[in-house]
Amino acid sequence: MADKHLHAASLAAQALGWVDPMTKAIVPPIHMASTYERDADNAYRSGRVYARPDNPTFDQAESTLAALEGASAALIFSSGMSAATACFLALSPGDHVVAPKVMYWALRNWLAAFATRWGLRVDFVDADRSEAIAAAVRRGETKLVWIETPANPTWGVTDIAAAARIAHAAGALLAVDSTVATPVLTRPIELGADIVMHSATKYLNGHSDIIAGALAGARQDAYWASLKTMRAQLGTILGQTEAWLLMRGMRTLFPRVAWACRSAETLAERFVAHPMVEEVLYPGSPSFAGHAIAKRQMRGGFGGMLSVRVKGGERAAIASAARVELWKRATSLGGVESLIEHRASIEGPGTPCPTDLLRLSVGVEDADDLYRDLDQALRRADNA
Repeated sequence: MADKHLHAASLAAQALGWVDPMTKAIVPPIHMASTYERDADNAYRSGRVYARPDNPTFDQAESTLAALEGASAALIFSSGMSAATACFLALSPGDHVVAPKVMYWALRNWLAAFATRWGLRVDFVDADRSEAIAAAVRRGETKLVWIETPANPTWGVTDIAAAARIAHAAGALLAVDSTVATPVLTRPIELGADIVMHSATKYLNGHSDIIAGALAGARQDAYWASLKTMRAQLGTILGQTEAWLLMRGMRTLFPRVAWACRSAETLAERFVAHPMVEEVLYPGSPSFAGHAIAKRQMRGGFGGMLSVRVKGGERAAIASAARVELWKRATSLGGVESLIEHRASIEGPGTPCPTDLLRLSVGVEDADDLYRDLDQALRRADNA
């Protein structure tokens, strides 16, 4: 599908218009082979050697994601963590990196523990303040600035274009965890980012049935080559069936995200006035601190993630989560089913997450049903 004027939603729905040249099937096969035959003269004219660094089942998912992100290329990984950590492992011991104080907790812990043992120097900053990023970078020393926007679980928004200018002026790359925004709402490369990371387990797949990660790169340069080598040498590849399921999920990415955005905005508006809610954290709320930046760099909605801070503190928040009937108490986000989680309990000691916070991942159920269920849970918890 070569027409560059087609909307990204059309490209996703038809997986770039792929049709099997031999069978004319409109759904790709799963290639299970682990190795490929060498030609009689010792060449590999097929372009395939071994399935660890390369598998035909990867091609469609990677090409589609690259097109959606406006990237030069994409790589899929065995998990979001393997994709994210590859970005840091591709650096050299002694390099300096800047990362947010509020971000995906598992990656923050990895940076604070393992990455420093690897020899990286890490500074954590309030990434929703551009001046804090600027103060942390060190010209000639900082090699990577990592941001996450909106940032899990309080949904702070980082100005991507400003962060890119700061990083590039210092000679560093900018990587953006865009898991929550997805390419439906934000294309960080257009705003100056060098690398875009997705926990593809979440919205890209959208059905809570695989673990996957992905990177999209603005350029196929030496750093990108290092990422490809890192994936091959560490073996952090996605299984063939999981790659097929990831592509299956991306074909419905746009309608799923659009539905979740509408419902999340409705819920945010209604819970603002709820007697048991202290505060609603959602980039789409006009009163939210990062709303102006979100409005500038997110198009078509503000995402399907929001958090509510419950009056009555930690006890009331946990009791409310215990009383839902439609929402599912589970870790993760971005699936078709709506999830609720007392996030501080998951993150444990040292978390910056408020203990009265409930994280909500809005799926594709009816918004009125979702509101009624959480409303009754909040009120029952208050009366307990």
